[in-house]
Amino acid sequence: MHLLITGGTGLVGRHLIPRLLQIGHQVSVVTRDVAAAREKLDPRVALWSGINQQSDLNGIDGVINLAGEPIADKRWTEQQKQRLCESRWQITEQLVSLINASSNPPQFLISGSATGFYGDTGDLVLTEEDPGHNEFTHALCARWEQLALAAQSDRTRVCLLRTGVVLAKEGGALAKMKLPFKLGVGGPIGSGKQYLPWIHIDDLVNAMLWLIDHPELRGPFNMVAPYAVRNEQFAATLGHVMHRPAFMRTPASAIKLMMGESSVLVLGGQHVLPKRLEESGFGFRWYDLEQALQDVAG
Repeated sequence: MHLLITGGTGLVGRHLIPRLLQIGHQVSVVTRDVAAAREKLDPRVALWSGINQQSDLNGIDGVINLAGEPIADKRWTEQQKQRLCESRWQITEQLVSLINASSNPPQFLISGSATGFYGDTGDLVLTEEDPGHNEFTHALCARWEQLALAAQSDRTRVCLLRTGVVLAKEGGALAKMKLPFKLGVGGPIGSGKQYLPWIHIDDLVNAMLWLIDHPELRGPFNMVAPYAVRNEQFAATLGHVMHRPAFMRTPASAIKLMMGESSVLVLGGQHVLPKRLEESGFGFRWYDLEQALQDVAG
């Protein structure tokens, strides 16, 4: 198949694309910086400098939409929140318009979202049927999903990836989490009771390939490991794996001072289950947190 990917140079894209090429798919990536993308991606990947010049997506068999500015890199000023939204909503809207303008449209659109869809929901056990708590991350993801679903038709199915914290050897949230442990000052954040939905990068990629290979699947999927953990358990396990202490608790007040409104990303949490993935028959390789962290951080 010929697959078009946005956000291909990000953490997930850089792990997904080699697998797609290995299987035999043809891959094209939309990028704002062709030169930088060429350095990061396999030379077999075709690079598009944008999609504004396209009138349709005839000839594209599937679209994987991973684009979006990192949500935790900067404080959430009103300007930054607008950037976070526009970096996701605009490209999604453009892709959907091209899909709907195609006489032979792509068979699927797999579009990003996040467990932030559910907001800060405490100890509630959440599946894809739950509506979420109305706050910024929910509003961002709900609109993102709504825009993607406009591509759904009898010829194009839409799958939504409600992804948790992705554990990978390089980059992503784990790189930031590891730093205080390396310095010997790691530990729980705030109360430590908040749930942290996580997924190993290998399982995330395998789950995306699973969605591609099963044309009956559509709608939202929680891309998280089956066993969510609390922040204090995650910290203790990471410290154990890295052979570092994990008792230096960071007070919630300090996190709020540093991060402002975006502190909800680490002080809040969601107890999310991958109900629809498991019901579809997908099998996780990495469901034990210690083994997963040993693989990526040991």
